[in-house]
Amino acid sequence: MAEASMSQFEPLPVDAVVYRAILRKQWINEDTGRVKADAYFLRAGEPGISVNLANACSPEQCAGLFRKCYAVASIEVRCIREIGLDVEQDSVNHANIVGLPYREDDLAEAERLAGLLAKRSQIVWQPQ
Repeated sequence: MAEASMSQFEPLPVDAVVYRAILRKQWINEDTGRVKADAYFLRAGEPGISVNLANACSPEQCAGLFRKCYAVASIEVRCIREIGLDVEQDSVNHANIVGLPYREDDLAEAERLAGLLAKRSQIVWQPQ
């Protein structure tokens, strides 16, 4: 019997790009304009860090899914996997970055991984 997969979707290719909607102003460093680690902390009750698939929507469309969006950051799946995390697709246009610990469980590791994700992110859209 085949092993039951958690996802009905194939693993994303390493060159796939995902978008992280920046929903809080404080997730952007005002001095550098770069994404801060705060954008990549796992919140209680969430299966992973919510991202949208770049092949399914533009940065503008991603931003439009939210009432207030301060920016959209892109990150390549390869960059996520290189630091020991993964991206699991759960719908045609959405996935979760998985493998992050909750801050309450392992603060140092949560901060390290969130910082690495932030460093690998590029802001690709901001409201005019």
